[in-house]
Amino acid sequence: MLYRILAIGDVVGEPGLKHLERHLRSLKRLKDVHFTVVNGENAAGVGILPDQVEALYAAGADVVTLGNHTFGKQQIANRLDEDPYLLRPANYTGRAPGRGWGIYECGHIHIGVMNLIGRCGLDFHADNPFTTADKLLSAGEKPNLVLVDFHAEATSEKLALGYYLDGRVSALWGTHTHVPTADERVLPNGTGYITDLGMTGPAVSVLGIAPRQSIETFLGGLPGRYQPAEGACKMEGALFTLDSSSGKCTAVERIVIE
Repeated sequence: MLYRILAIGDVVGEPGLKHLERHLRSLKRLKDVHFTVVNGENAAGVGILPDQVEALYAAGADVVTLGNHTFGKQQIANRLDEDPYLLRPANYTGRAPGRGWGIYECGHIHIGVMNLIGRCGLDFHADNPFTTADKLLSAGEKPNLVLVDFHAEATSEKLALGYYLDGRVSALWGTHTHVPTADERVLPNGTGYITDLGMTGPAVSVLGIAPRQSIETFLGGLPGRYQPAEGACKMEGALFTLDSSSGKCTAVERIVIE
């Protein structure tokens, strides 16, 4: 059976969350989506709050993934341990709360979702995402489909992990840069891939931030408190069509809802 999996790029601030709430369920109906993963690490600007996690679920997310701003709001720490549908990068080191891998029922099949963080260009002491993926894929239950949200800066690192896991996971998409890439494809061994989904947030912005604030920073001004841009928003992501019998991807479609 073919399953349609929707992946939504980083939700940025309250404007992005409101836009998601207005459009996600109608998009899921239009595309006959079976399962939805939303990256929510910027829902509070830098980080996410427990009530925003609930809002993402209410809007239509089945699983919420995070990234380098996972602990931007300390209030989320307990929720990470308690909520199996909220994932932080699996290759976090030490005693970080939460989990980075989960297996979920979807109709008659099971879907595994893995959240990883890159190490190139991110000031972050994480374990190797390549070997972390190996460990997770070789341990325990084997789901019918495996999805990977790779939260990373470098295109090269995302592409390399895509080819490294090609044929072993059903789909791998990049998050973090907030800019959608035009390289959606099915890799040679059947893994659906896109380097970055983009974001869900203000369209006239610098990665969701008010342009004036970003410009002042680059001109040498003092950094200020995060200020989300105002105005019309967009929701960006990708739709993967996956075959549950083979675990492989048959098609990838970029999504933009303005």
